[in-house]
Amino acid sequence: MTDNELIICLQCRHQLPVTNFHFDNPETVKKIVYGRVKLENATALLHFSKKGIVQQLLHHLKYRGHQQISGFLGKWLGTELSTVKAYKAIDVIVPVPLYKTKLRKRGYNQVAEFGKQIAKALNADYNDTVLIKTKATKTKVFEGRLSRWNDDRAVFAISENESLYGKHILLVDDIITTGATVEACAAELLKIDNIKLSLATMAIAD
Repeated sequence: MTDNELIICLQCRHQLPVTNFHFDNPETVKKIVYGRVKLENATALLHFSKKGIVQQLLHHLKYRGHQQISGFLGKWLGTELSTVKAYKAIDVIVPVPLYKTKLRKRGYNQVAEFGKQIAKALNADYNDTVLIKTKATKTKVFEGRLSRWNDDRAVFAISENESLYGKHILLVDDIITTGATVEACAAELLKIDNIKLSLATMAIAD
């Protein structure tokens, strides 16, 4: 049995609904925020459907303490992105942050290891201090865009901007639904002069 099989068995991995967007459909994720956020590149590893296998996987990651799932998915996606020319120019990986009380309660940011493994695969830096969350919000995966936007706007901030000046940033998150979180994070990151912004998530809601 391999280390990866201790996290998810080989048979289950083969059942996971991969998107292959970074290989075949590079515009799919970008369309979610088209006209609102300028992304250089964007991808998601897996398709997320309600009550599906990916929802179970992310539930175990976020609420059952199975932090190793994050690194497993990051290593998987990072290996694939390292073969795609568009992602070889990434300079730094920035995870969507958790609010401090949620981080304390959970004990970890569920996208931290995901981001670190992608950074390792792309020979990029990892920065989890530049983007901070300033207010708690509820998880609302299937709510409408307006509700998500009202929740997420003005709840992120940048702690400094000099270290990322002129960099190509890859923002990473667990799931993209309406794009509200990406919009809110991008609004802050794009205050940094002369940056480029791309996105990678574990999953995309169908």
